[in-house]
Amino acid sequence: MALRGLIAIEGVIGAGKTTLAGRLAERTGGKPALEAVEENPVLKLFYRDKAHYAFQTQLFFLLSRHQQQVELKQRDLFHEVVICDYLFQKDRIFANLTLSDQELGLYDRVATLLEREVPVPDKVVYLQASVETLLERIKQRGRPFERRMERDYIRQLNDAYNHFFFHYDAAPVLIVNTSCVEFDAREDDLEDLVREIERHRHGIAYYSPGGRV
Repeated sequence: MALRGLIAIEGVIGAGKTTLAGRLAERTGGKPALEAVEENPVLKLFYRDKAHYAFQTQLFFLLSRHQQQVELKQRDLFHEVVICDYLFQKDRIFANLTLSDQELGLYDRVATLLEREVPVPDKVVYLQASVETLLERIKQRGRPFERRMERDYIRQLNDAYNHFFFHYDAAPVLIVNTSCVEFDAREDDLEDLVREIERHRHGIAYYSPGGRV
């Protein structure tokens, strides 16, 4: 059984979402739908002063993701699978961590309206990693605006992501331990993951590439 439909790849900053989405699109002949993170004009300012720029940053991402997701409803007929490097609903994770109560109330009203218009993925792949692994990968990719990222912020995100996906039930979720693997390095690991995604049909499942912990 080949991969079909909309596959969402998720994980904390540095988990390897975009890399895996690109590899899966190449492997399956699918269409990648990648978030334009660096196009957010407020993001660099957010990492300097989260309290002051959180709402502007969040609103830009919310509207940008919404536009792309609505476009995905009209899928390219030449592609049987679309690989997206984010799940629209995860936007609330960041909102709950960074917005004030007043900002969150307004955000929630806007997000609730927009969520009605976006497609639900057919499957979600959640990439898990330790805080240490995430910080090392963030350092390796060397984005200047991420240099100010605090360890505690990544820890909070990691905890929030785990809680969110352990309770997410809108689509089947495959939780993948990536602390000991990078899918752009080992072709065998990528092939094994594709088979696991194809097999997974219902609820939450856990997968550790090559049996590594």
